[in-house]
Amino acid sequence: MDFQVGEKVVYPNQGVGIVEQISTRNLTGQPEVFYLLRLNSSSLRVMVPTSNVQNVGLRRVAKNREVQAVLEYLEKGRCKLPSDWKNRFKENSEKMRNGSLQQVAEVFKSLLLLNQAKPLSFREKKMLDRSWALLADETAVARGVERMEAEALLVKALNKSNLRVPLPS
Repeated sequence: MDFQVGEKVVYPNQGVGIVEQISTRNLTGQPEVFYLLRLNSSSLRVMVPTSNVQNVGLRRVAKNREVQAVLEYLEKGRCKLPSDWKNRFKENSEKMRNGSLQQVAEVFKSLLLLNQAKPLSFREKKMLDRSWALLADETAVARGVERMEAEALLVKALNKSNLRVPLPS
């Protein structure tokens, strides 16, 4: 997948970033092309070798129709809740690493449902907060709106399925 300088991309589990530079470096004795990304949420700079783009799951920001599908999922979609903590955490971690907006929404909704039934473990609470941030950030960029407006869209969808977003810890 080829990206251009100035293009907004998603680095799975880290969020939306901008390709600031494309450069060639000689770090291993062989010249290699890198994308230099600046992540929106943390202003962190990350270098991703173009040969490693697929492995890390770097992708373009979701299209409007993908955001709409996520909003519909949050409104009406069913999700399964593996009862075993280890299996659930492993499955959710894999979905977060995969990085698709839909899978992040699945993690968020399943943890939100679980949180309403019983308190989450520390790690699952962090994953709930992280998935909310990723959803809100990418929705904002995809829709071309401020994050607060994106959060309002997500909350509206969740309200239709009688779910409430907990305050971040």
